[in-house]
Amino acid sequence: MTDAEDRKPQSDEARSVFVPPSGVAAPADSESSTTSEFAVPDGLAVPKPGPESETTSEFALPAGLDVAPPPQHEPEGSAFSTPRTYSARQAAAFTPPAGVPLVRLTKDVPWQDRMRTMLRMPVTERPAPEPVQRHDDSGPAVPRVLDLSLRIGELLLAGGEGAEDVEAAMFAVCRSYGLDRCEPTVTFTLLSVSYQPSLVDDPVTASRTVRRRSPDYTRLAAVYQLVDDLSDDETQVTLEEAYRRLAEIRRNRHPYPGWALTLASGLLAGSASVLVGGGLLVFVAAAVGAMLGDRLAWLCAGRGLPEFYQFTVAATPPAAIGVALTLAHADVKASAVITGGLFALLPGRALVAGVQDGLTGFYITAAARLLEVLYFFVGIVIGVLTVLYFGVQLGANLVPDAALGGSDPQPLLQIAASLGLSFAFAVLLQQERSTVLMVTLNGGVAWVVYGAMHYTGGISPVASTAVAAGVVGLFGQLLARYRFASALPYTTAAIGPLLPGSATYFGLLGIAQNEVDSGLTSLTKAVALAMAIAIGVNLGSEISRLFLRIGSAEKRRAAKRTRGF
Repeated sequence: MTDAEDRKPQSDEARSVFVPPSGVAAPADSESSTTSEFAVPDGLAVPKPGPESETTSEFALPAGLDVAPPPQHEPEGSAFSTPRTYSARQAAAFTPPAGVPLVRLTKDVPWQDRMRTMLRMPVTERPAPEPVQRHDDSGPAVPRVLDLSLRIGELLLAGGEGAEDVEAAMFAVCRSYGLDRCEPTVTFTLLSVSYQPSLVDDPVTASRTVRRRSPDYTRLAAVYQLVDDLSDDETQVTLEEAYRRLAEIRRNRHPYPGWALTLASGLLAGSASVLVGGGLLVFVAAAVGAMLGDRLAWLCAGRGLPEFYQFTVAATPPAAIGVALTLAHADVKASAVITGGLFALLPGRALVAGVQDGLTGFYITAAARLLEVLYFFVGIVIGVLTVLYFGVQLGANLVPDAALGGSDPQPLLQIAASLGLSFAFAVLLQQERSTVLMVTLNGGVAWVVYGAMHYTGGISPVASTAVAAGVVGLFGQLLARYRFASALPYTTAAIGPLLPGSATYFGLLGIAQNEVDSGLTSLTKAVALAMAIAIGVNLGSEISRLFLRIGSAEKRRAAKRTRGF
């Protein structure tokens, strides 16, 4: 090329962006300079396909693009290599030739036990629900089923039921409508349930907050009856029918009026004062103090004050009456009057439920319940200590070491007082009238066991209380399993005679008189008695579940036919 030709202007093709700049060596093979994302990287061996591998499928590789076969041996530790401990002969140990054995649950036990057993299983090991046609061909309305389970769980948790039993009820509702992959979760104030149709579908989660608690065991029994009917194969309860019955349960009025509750609180306090050695005058004084405290608590509740202040106000009238009788030099046991008033305020059910939740693994709910009990107890302490402090300043001769019960206990009178205390407790808890007699007798049996061990046998009060509470839990669970109902109505009121009212009073009195050591000793004894009650009730219930088989499917169906279902 001549110099003139070099000075000629270059064409557009010569100035193309794909032309290497001057001074840069062009690659020898133009095919290797492609920038396609389908190009095989350098260093990857690509064998040429044979004629037998040609195909016109839409999944075939493009012409000129081949894939190398996988390497014959992966390095040790690779995720694609077979473990050295694997043997083909032992492969059946992981997946049997006949398949995984089906888990079957016996139907001769109440639904609570069956649901509790499945909740403790992993999701993949739970047996599939039996096909129950309670919806149309399109399947169950998942949001409505979850909402129904949450509303039922809310009523149970607000009524004082344990977290595990609430989860069992919610799980039973979901399975009764064909939702097997459900996971209910219960905390102290929040309920949630999650449902996932399959491993590839998105889960559906719903939640509900429990803001108000009111112990109404009549409503609690009705909710258990609804869940029992939903779990039964013979009673076809649709979603609309379940919602209607749930609305009726919410609208039902309490079985006892307000004046009956006030009289019941007076009877409870009077019976408790007789139980610790008081006479007729002590009975009347304790009853009057408890009724005044109950009316003051209702007044505070109507003004919207929290329960902490309600307990504080309710604890002052019994203590004030006891101090007034001491200042008047009346020949009565003021300590028995104050002890009787404290019996009506001690949160026995909340304590038992808190310990039960802790023993069953619901530690967050257990901690919240025990913290609630602590707040109520602090409110009682503030109310009683305020009155006792002013009483001591006025010259009231209150003796912390005064023995209650006397050296010569009266068994028949104490048994009658324990029956009256359990009866009044059952009325305060708004129990069904058909269960009041049974729980009253259960409370009498508990006191007989305690008295026989403590007064006759000389056994420590903590051990005697634990055994008596175990008997209460055992009998309560037996009655509940026989009727396919909750065990709360048969156990809560029956532990009333065992509550540590006298130990609590003497502890507070010792602190008020600057005898901190004796006061803390009495309060420690009260805590030990309360824990013995809670553990005994839970242990008795677990023993009945493990070793006793009460109720059968045949009896249950016959009973439902008798009621017209």
